[in-house]
Amino acid sequence: MESFKRKTPEELLQSISKLHRGTLKIYIGPVSGSGKTYHMLREGNTLRQQGIDVVICAVSTLQRPETVEQLGDLERVPSIHWAKDGEKRKDLNLDALLERNPEVVLVDGLAHRNCPDARFPTRLEDIKFLLSKGISVITTVNVYELEGYTEIAQKMTGIAAECTVPADTLELADEVRLIDVTPETVLNRLAEGHLKGNKDASVFKRGNLGVLRELALRLVAEDVNASLTEHREEMGLVGPSGAAERILVTAQYHWNGSIYVRRGQQIAKRLNGDLLVVTFRNFRASMSKEAATFRRSMIKLVEKVGGRFDELPFQSRRKIPRTLVRFAEQNQVTRMVMGHSKHTRWQELWQGSIVNELLRITRGVDLFLVADSAENEGERVLPARMASTNEQQKYRRLSNEEVEEKIGRIKRGTFKVYIGAAPGVGKTYMMLRDGNDHLKKGIDVQIGLLETHNRKETFDQVGQLPIIPRLRTVYQGVNLEEMDTEAIIRTRPEVVLVDELAHTNVPGSKNKKRYEDVLEILDAGISVITTVNVQHLESLNDAVEQITGIRVRETVPDSILQMADEVQLIDVAPEALQHRMREGKIYAMAKVDQALSHFFKTGNLIALRELALREIADDVDERLESFERKSSLRGPWRRKEVIFVCVNSAPYAERLIRRGFRTAYRLKASWYVNYVAPHGGCSPELEKRLSELERLTVRLGGKFIVHEGTHPKQLAQVLAAKAGEVEATQLVIGQPKLSWWESLWQSSFVNRLIRLSRHMDILIVADYDRHKTL
Repeated sequence: MESFKRKTPEELLQSISKLHRGTLKIYIGPVSGSGKTYHMLREGNTLRQQGIDVVICAVSTLQRPETVEQLGDLERVPSIHWAKDGEKRKDLNLDALLERNPEVVLVDGLAHRNCPDARFPTRLEDIKFLLSKGISVITTVNVYELEGYTEIAQKMTGIAAECTVPADTLELADEVRLIDVTPETVLNRLAEGHLKGNKDASVFKRGNLGVLRELALRLVAEDVNASLTEHREEMGLVGPSGAAERILVTAQYHWNGSIYVRRGQQIAKRLNGDLLVVTFRNFRASMSKEAATFRRSMIKLVEKVGGRFDELPFQSRRKIPRTLVRFAEQNQVTRMVMGHSKHTRWQELWQGSIVNELLRITRGVDLFLVADSAENEGERVLPARMASTNEQQKYRRLSNEEVEEKIGRIKRGTFKVYIGAAPGVGKTYMMLRDGNDHLKKGIDVQIGLLETHNRKETFDQVGQLPIIPRLRTVYQGVNLEEMDTEAIIRTRPEVVLVDELAHTNVPGSKNKKRYEDVLEILDAGISVITTVNVQHLESLNDAVEQITGIRVRETVPDSILQMADEVQLIDVAPEALQHRMREGKIYAMAKVDQALSHFFKTGNLIALRELALREIADDVDERLESFERKSSLRGPWRRKEVIFVCVNSAPYAERLIRRGFRTAYRLKASWYVNYVAPHGGCSPELEKRLSELERLTVRLGGKFIVHEGTHPKQLAQVLAAKAGEVEATQLVIGQPKLSWWESLWQSSFVNRLIRLSRHMDILIVADYDRHKTL
């Protein structure tokens, strides 16, 4: 598409100027000691081995052994040394660098401020100068040194940055790479004395490390989202990408408008999404004094909660749905939030129903109806934080089952997961490097299962690590190999490395999935370090299919990630990953072209990267909340939530179950999946189908309930009554498939259930099988 499109004069000039400008890459991390300099130097060595002229200047290793080791034979251009308040500082020697004229310079501390008599006041300006001279720069920065995030970090942790860079600095970079690190890893490095030179001890509080890590993940996710939006616009794609949430609240200039905005804000925070608010206004008529007052307060509220406010022209009530749908498509909205209608069925038939029409015409957008609970609960919609149960639990005697469970947890091995957005990002490499680091410390580490995929860099990291032989089996006349779980447990290493957690074992194996083998190994008291890609998480299965068009068959339940002691993201920019692919470092050369035109397309990789960043950010937030943190980046949750998912036997049911799980997990709610059996019992085929749905529900931690058969017209009444019995606060149902005439005369099951459940929130999940996103 782009190859035939004529560039504008401005685009031509921009492209020409880029030819003369150096390339800027920024490594960003949560704190000093996260490994940014290590990875920068490692990349410098790799570039040097490829024949690129690389030098270093103003690089601070702080005598960390791993970082010093990475200096290798890299040429050092002397920096300018000076002191401030008795502390030694280093400035870039611009004259020496210009004289040397390397292709690439590696420099630490993007937020550094120079000596008062330097040519430029900041290192950022030094770097811009070098870039203008055709010298590429690779540099490092901490998340709390970026303006905007500096204020958030100080508010959440009390940590103040000595020097900062403008908030839009990352937009200057050709590539941004996050170096993710868990608090446990940083604290281990601190205990081993490898983080000398850090002045602010408050950084190294576990909670603060978690907050800064989450900020870094969310910052890079926002940066990736911007590039994804730009890419999709260039490709002419509309509609949501599948990687991020955009919440659209539609409200009126009325007292309940603020309720919907607040509820929309809460949803956007818990889903880590953007918030848009729209109202309809008749611009030809003057506003009443009351409406003008509500308008001012709504604009102020939307601004306060960080949303975007728009007014759409009101023409007639019947045109509202199509106007909303057009706005949603233009703004890549994933969920609309509005209030329940209070009209009767006859009023809806006579005046038209906005909700019914939206359900009929929306494509790929969920609809969220806010509970009409003002009569019972007043106007409060933002809930109080759950009360701590620590004090209540202190004196309660544990049951025998609880004692056994706690003993099991104590005996269980430590579990660490390296996760990435796609194959080839370096998960196995980092797992092996981690294993070798433990081996050097005298810990018994062995390889239980390794897939190098003939990648030389990965194989070179095996080093001295012993490999436990695989178990050989014959299946349908073919010799196959699997991880020998029994041999690992017999050998009893302290740590075992296991690649590709989502792998399905050979039929006839003791366990169907490799993650089940890993659970056995952990229960035997052996620690496990493993790898997995984000697309293999069960609850993300639908999002991954929407992004890539590929249904991933090998999955692991999200609970596996939740039970891990550490989850660490390996982040790589799509361009770098595609470059590795073209060099044959991921797949064999014969598969490269096919991979680049399918799964490894630029849009797919950007979206998967954003999905991974947001997922791990949410995981970090969940872990911080479990430590009773006083405030949450994603806001509070309700005092008690119960999610009630309604399914039938159609293929769409799995999507509803996964959505129910993700909603319940984020709201810390109990959740039920409910099916009403047909009158007269179930056929063998239906019994088999229900067993599949129950297995998925149980796998994700929910409860599957089959209710007794009833007449189809009574289905809504039965489910509404059952939801009431479990005190459900939110229903999750599928988008109805009736045509306009059918919905007009038959009143679908969904419409009847909505009318019976106005006291509850209702999430109506878009049917992507019927409405494919463009």
